[in-house]
Amino acid sequence: MNSEIRELQPKTIWNKFADLNAVPRASKKEGRVIKFMKDFGAKLGLETIEDEVGNVIIKKPATAGMENRKTVVIQSHLDMVHQKNNDTNFDFDTQGINMMVDGDWVKAKGTTLGADNGLGVATIMAVLESKDVVHPPLEALFTIDEETGMTGAMGLKGGLLSGDILLNLDTEEDNEIGVGCAGGVDITATRTYKMEETPEFKIGFKITVKGLQGGHSGMQIHEGLGNANKIMNRLLFDGFENFGLRISEIDGGGLRNAIPRESNTIVAIDSIHEEAFNTEMEELANEIKTELNIMEPDLVIEFTKVETPKNIMDLGVQEGLTRAIYAACNGVYRMSADIPELVETSNNIARVLVKDGNIKVACLTRSSVESSKWDLANMLRATFELTGCEVEFSGSYPGWTPNMNSSILKLMTELYREMNNEEPHVAACHAGLECGILGQNYPEMEMISFGPNIRGAHSPDERVQISSVQKYWKFVQEILKRVPEKDE
Repeated sequence: MNSEIRELQPKTIWNKFADLNAVPRASKKEGRVIKFMKDFGAKLGLETIEDEVGNVIIKKPATAGMENRKTVVIQSHLDMVHQKNNDTNFDFDTQGINMMVDGDWVKAKGTTLGADNGLGVATIMAVLESKDVVHPPLEALFTIDEETGMTGAMGLKGGLLSGDILLNLDTEEDNEIGVGCAGGVDITATRTYKMEETPEFKIGFKITVKGLQGGHSGMQIHEGLGNANKIMNRLLFDGFENFGLRISEIDGGGLRNAIPRESNTIVAIDSIHEEAFNTEMEELANEIKTELNIMEPDLVIEFTKVETPKNIMDLGVQEGLTRAIYAACNGVYRMSADIPELVETSNNIARVLVKDGNIKVACLTRSSVESSKWDLANMLRATFELTGCEVEFSGSYPGWTPNMNSSILKLMTELYREMNNEEPHVAACHAGLECGILGQNYPEMEMISFGPNIRGAHSPDERVQISSVQKYWKFVQEILKRVPEKDE
């Protein structure tokens, strides 16, 4: 119950989070949440600006005695990833998120929670509304469309902000101080194909892959999680090799930045192979489930007899597609040579759609090294072009290069050590943060990213830790209190 959420401590953050989660806010559909934020700023009597792309900026003067401190930009994105379980009846366009408490965690019922990046937005709202949080001059920046292209950050013009320091509240480990991130590029392969009438002697099957964890295609790409598109392709490839399986439709994955959890395919096989097909494909399914058992204990692979499809793919195109997906890199491509345990370059085969004579394969390639990003992108391009696909690169954005000598990093490191009696984890991450893009128009601004413990972002298992939010809120307040004075 969302009323239960409102009683959690600190109430100021959880109440703002509940208010925000009542507003539908899909990427590229942020009209309602933009109005929500503008109304919030106006109600507080603060200067509130909507820029030409839809970002909202709310400015708040310093509290008494803090006027001579450096101006801080405190930033989060308004949009959230919309994912739900197949058996969850939910309309993201009209419904607010249905939250619940589970021990020390807050999660949603069958959908993404929106803690990424709603907890950051709620934190900023709490600071703006507060009368007792000590802070320097503030510029609250709420960007749009971070999850599907970072167009808000890309569209933010220079000169709108005057801050010296930017605090990005979009990191998912409460002991981490983020100083860098990966850039990315979307890779989309498309082509048309000839549909053939299915011969009379064939029968239809639906193959379903489901029950995978999914998750963030940057932060979790190294964890060995199953990718539904790769698993499905393995089944289709084997089915063709052994039984002449022919594909009618494929519908796998969804969002570019989410590791695919589910895939469904309609296929046709010769009726004389029905018994052998069921037996051998179940054996292969069990082998795959055994391989992934530790990371994906709930993986389900089903083969269900259905009405024979009217049409199937052209055979040559089918062979080319399944071979290309088999060959395409998915997961970690290269680990960083500079930063221990950091993924440098990776790819997520996020979406495979085959229907009505059209093929679409969508990938998101990430890297903290620009040349390596394009090396992998060109590898994927070549792989799909060899099958006759047209390949488009879009939405490219830069990484964020660490500044290990920044004054805000020194302040936050010392402060974290003082408050928690342990060293913080100062790190770059493999996710795409907006800092690198924002830094293009504000190159002199020092930037840091941090946040509370969030698990399972971009999946219906997304959850945020209550005790971690309490720790993080104290950290936020102390940072704002200790921001250094302006340079003379």
